[in-house]
Amino acid sequence: MRNLRKLTLAAAGTALVLGVTACGPQGTTNGSPQQPAAQTAAPAADGSGGNGGNGATDAYGNGNGAGKGSAAAGTASGPLAVRDDAELGPLVADAAGFTLYRFDKDTADPSSSACAGDCAKTWPPVPASATEPGGVDAARTGSVKRADGTEQLTIAGWPVYRFAKDTAPGQTNGQGVGGTWFAVTPDGGKAGVKEGAKEEAGPLPALSLTDDAKLGKIIRDGKGRTLYRFTKDTAWPMKSRCEGACLEKWRPAKLVDLDDVEGIDPKKLIPYTRSDGTKQLTIDCWPLYWFTGDKTPGDTNGQGVGGTWFAVTANGKLAK
Repeated sequence: MRNLRKLTLAAAGTALVLGVTACGPQGTTNGSPQQPAAQTAAPAADGSGGNGGNGATDAYGNGNGAGKGSAAAGTASGPLAVRDDAELGPLVADAAGFTLYRFDKDTADPSSSACAGDCAKTWPPVPASATEPGGVDAARTGSVKRADGTEQLTIAGWPVYRFAKDTAPGQTNGQGVGGTWFAVTPDGGKAGVKEGAKEEAGPLPALSLTDDAKLGKIIRDGKGRTLYRFTKDTAWPMKSRCEGACLEKWRPAKLVDLDDVEGIDPKKLIPYTRSDGTKQLTIDCWPLYWFTGDKTPGDTNGQGVGGTWFAVTANGKLAK
């Protein structure tokens, strides 16, 4: 809960002792024990949204400078197109085939953009003057004047953008970033979001529970991604056995700010130092991961993969 905020030095010391007792020394590939980490607030959750990001990102999808290098990405002039994406269904693309997105912090009635400054570098606004309705009903297209005086394209009132990390036509790397960015449908909706799905009010906590229809209450990160355990890992000693090619599909969950956790006992969240020196979040000594095959918040496509990967409950148990 958000009221269970600040840990005293004494509590941190207790957590340190508990971490050693509950998890045992952490093993590394060279057999040297790792130092157990104290239970303190750590950097906020990370990972890029969608299907192509690596490393820490901010709410706009910037990460390790990756987004800023291609921030000047423009939008091709010409008619809009509608593409039937295999994962997300119908979505809108520009004349060059690049996916267009909408932002939950914007408004459609009246049309207003909340993305400026660094945000607009990572998410270049689509100029209204450079586009034609094309495959989108002309009655749904319009424009909104931005603070700099330029006119931005809108669909059903929603301002639309490109994503700088989409470097080739057909990519959807911006899908689900920050839990607020989604490919836009021809009617202005969010691509890949199930009809009738509950919309979250405001940003998610760094770690919280969601009530899945089949699995019950399971853990999700701040981007709405389901977190998983690998049954080949061990909690005594605390060790991840997902290395090499495994990490292409299963990304280690980053540490979270313990002040931004809801529905989960912060004392169960202990840092684990991986063989490459990076930190990974664990619950009850079990390393946590997110699955690159989950394309939209709430997906559980990793459940049961290989008979070894499972979503996780609030007490760190497998959701079966």
